[in-house]
Amino acid sequence: MKRILVPTDFSTQAENALKVAVQIAEKHDSEIYLFHTVELPSHLTRATNTGALPESIYFIKLTEKRFADILERPYLENVTINQTIGHGEIYEDILNAVKDKNIDLIVMGSHGASGFKEMFIGSNTEKVVRTSNIPVLVIKNEHENFEVTDFVFATDFSEECREPYTKAQSFAKTLGAKMHLLYINTPSGFKTTTEAHEIMNNFIKGMGAENYTLNVFNDTSVEKGILNFAKQNNMQLIGMSTHGRKGLAHFFNGSISEDLVNHAKMPVITFKI
Repeated sequence: MKRILVPTDFSTQAENALKVAVQIAEKHDSEIYLFHTVELPSHLTRATNTGALPESIYFIKLTEKRFADILERPYLENVTINQTIGHGEIYEDILNAVKDKNIDLIVMGSHGASGFKEMFIGSNTEKVVRTSNIPVLVIKNEHENFEVTDFVFATDFSEECREPYTKAQSFAKTLGAKMHLLYINTPSGFKTTTEAHEIMNNFIKGMGAENYTLNVFNDTSVEKGILNFAKQNNMQLIGMSTHGRKGLAHFFNGSISEDLVNHAKMPVITFKI
């Protein structure tokens, strides 16, 4: 985890994400790439607008000024900060930056109360989560001390979730966190405790699992089960898989509501299947 990308719109939520990224970077000697896409007014993006260059330069200079202001923050003194500016579609710019800079982790801010699609760069954040091949950590609140000792990873323990689980396990180890593997039992797909544990034990067999627990939790829906388990057991981080081809609402091969991310009071990290 040597390179961390933090997209920003210079909002409070984006700075909350930056503060978490800094804490991670300090512990793991990582570099941070602070990223912003310059969204030019539509009249400046038209190819036929020959007078657009001076105005475009103005918006770029404004972004550079905002970057300079952020770099004055005292909490950034001990980390290497690289500035990156995009000029196209936000989520595409982010994915291109991930590839160009060989990024290991994306840390993004979220308003939270307005729903997943109302994150600080709107639906573009959902697109990043859905399409990113690397983990995306979503931060909603300010974390003066970002410490994760207990990390719940919810999955249906299917074969296609092995790779995301491996990534989640590596991330938990990096944080020094205990991993709590979670199976949510719902009325529509009920399994006995014995059946659920058999599925889980078969899943982790040969996966090199360390410092973990296996948990079965009963609830009326998967998303409610994850949130209630996390709350009752004082988890600090929720992890889950996402399908790139189907979007966040279809991880677990089912239809899981985006309310999971919207209602979570704690950070959420996603790993692409």
